[in-house]
Amino acid sequence: MTSRANRLQPAADVARERQETAMQRLAEQQQRVAKAEQQLAELRRYREEYADTSGGVSVTALLNRRQFVERIDQVIAQQTTEVARQHRQLDHVRSQWHDAHSRERALGSVIDRYREQERQSEDRREQAEIDERMQHRRPARGWS
Repeated sequence: MTSRANRLQPAADVARERQETAMQRLAEQQQRVAKAEQQLAELRRYREEYADTSGGVSVTALLNRRQFVERIDQVIAQQTTEVARQHRQLDHVRSQWHDAHSRERALGSVIDRYREQERQSEDRREQAEIDERMQHRRPARGWS
């Protein structure tokens, strides 16, 4: 007969695999967030550098510069939205990992408890066998 712990082991293996997959997805999402944040920081730096440079003095040059800065501002706004979206996705993936991790730990705890109960039961059975043998081994002492 298969023990309860052994019957649960396949479920624990699946839970471990799911937790590992979720952990991998979490790491990948963290990288995407970092990349999006880095791109946003670079855009902001570029805008500051471009806005600070003094270029042509003509009205046309000033208008072109202003239009270009406005386009950069639009891209920064889009990237800010992307960073926020990536953070929401990160929160979602982190939640999935946490759930998978909790399930894996719970199954592991149940299996450990079942194994401990099985070990204790086996110990009691062995002790009962030893006690039984010891009772039958004792020579009958009679007074002669």
